[in-house]
Amino acid sequence: MGSSEWHIEKRSSFGTESPLSREAGNPPEIGSLSIVVFGASGDLAKKKTFPALFHLYQQGFLPPDQVRIFGYARTNISDDELRNRLLGYLVPDKGASSKQLEDVTGFLHLIKYVSGSYDSEDGFRLLDKEISEQESSINKVEGSSRRLFYLALPPSVYPSVCKMIKTCCMNKSDLGGWTRVVVEKPFGKDLGSAEELSTQIGELFEEPQIYRIDHYLGKELVQNLLVLRFANRLFLPLWNRDNIDNVQIVFREDFGTEGRGGYFDQYGIIRDIIQNHLLQVLCLVAMEKPVSLKPEHIRDEKVKVLESVLPIRDDEVVLGQYEGYKDDPTVPDQSNTPTFATVVLRIHNERWEGVPFILKAGKALNSRKAEIRVQFKDVPGDIFKCKKQGRNEFVIRLQPSEAIYMKLSVKQPGLEMSTVQSELDLSYRQRYQGVTIPEAYERLILDTIRGDQQHFVRRDELKASWQIFTPLLHRIDKGEFNPIPYQPGSRGPAEADELLEKTGYVQTHGYIWIPPTL
Repeated sequence: MGSSEWHIEKRSSFGTESPLSREAGNPPEIGSLSIVVFGASGDLAKKKTFPALFHLYQQGFLPPDQVRIFGYARTNISDDELRNRLLGYLVPDKGASSKQLEDVTGFLHLIKYVSGSYDSEDGFRLLDKEISEQESSINKVEGSSRRLFYLALPPSVYPSVCKMIKTCCMNKSDLGGWTRVVVEKPFGKDLGSAEELSTQIGELFEEPQIYRIDHYLGKELVQNLLVLRFANRLFLPLWNRDNIDNVQIVFREDFGTEGRGGYFDQYGIIRDIIQNHLLQVLCLVAMEKPVSLKPEHIRDEKVKVLESVLPIRDDEVVLGQYEGYKDDPTVPDQSNTPTFATVVLRIHNERWEGVPFILKAGKALNSRKAEIRVQFKDVPGDIFKCKKQGRNEFVIRLQPSEAIYMKLSVKQPGLEMSTVQSELDLSYRQRYQGVTIPEAYERLILDTIRGDQQHFVRRDELKASWQIFTPLLHRIDKGEFNPIPYQPGSRGPAEADELLEKTGYVQTHGYIWIPPTL
């Protein structure tokens, strides 16, 4: 599909109501929608943002009679050159069907490219001119245009880009239209830098216009947490310190920094994974039931959890750095940056007093997975003598092989009265055959278009999360807290397993969960 082949087949009309505005109580939006992707030539945009937009287009959420997409970056390329760069990320490696090729052609036809710098008005004036021309050709109601700006950029340029958007590219009226800005993590490097960034952007946009994206909040199993906890009577009386011994939230990768060493070294595993992704999951595991599902009610409860977290203790932290990490020429020889961390958080409230929340993340480990593991206390009066087999556990496997399973002790089949560990298992691939689980970015971009901030991080939430980790991060940055070397392909430092045992986690030996086959 070369640059000379760009065309679009006539697609069916979506009528007067757009699928992207179908929410209870919300009137249909009929004005144009302009989506601008800053950093359009970068990896994040090519691998995540544009494919997510394409999947929304395929499902009818971005109707071509309403939507136009603009790429913006410093690189001086044409519309067709950007389209050709994106093509390989939209079409499957093995032969695409004629329908897929038709969809790709139609989607790419919606994309225009504007080249310019991120800190001068010339490029942004040109971008505004292109958007306005598209809006005037689409809008049925003057003043109903909607503008969504997605910053797939380093945080260092957020202030200048936001200032240029505010100066040059805002929606020109308030007749049903809006302007929204999506910013990616990392949002700052500590409490001070995050607050400075929040202040700079907050002076330009109102909080309802700012969408701080954490893609973990868009994952199917993370979104299932509130339903599991508050729609099932089974868990209501169990979900507290009387029954739960400890909670683990784990992120493991079986590869290292893979050429990203120089970038990763500026942040480390705590800033990259634990302070945002895993802490957001902790909030959903630990929060009280919100008054309703309104975004502000949910985010209020998350903030209460974060503000109840006690200061991190030195003896409840283990840091690691895999051997060979500093072989990357972009990583300083004396780097103190952890590629592995286990951190125990303790929540000082009535529900969770005394229950350790163990956040663990690492690179170059022996497996790849992300999961939540809730371990229950021992059964009092154990007449079956099955304590050595392990405790009951409720496990939510976020990736790969999405699943929810409960580890139980059951009678082993046969004539003897002996017990064995088994599971009640809801494996998504088996239970929901033929159902495609949406990518996190698809869901979150759609939420942004709909104006639903439930799965985005509020400013006070961001501040509270940085308050927890900033003291520890500053000590690491000063070289006062050193990582322990560990072998690539291992479980990480042995000290991390010792910390788990000290906090009360009991590992089950001889039991391995195997995803069911179809």
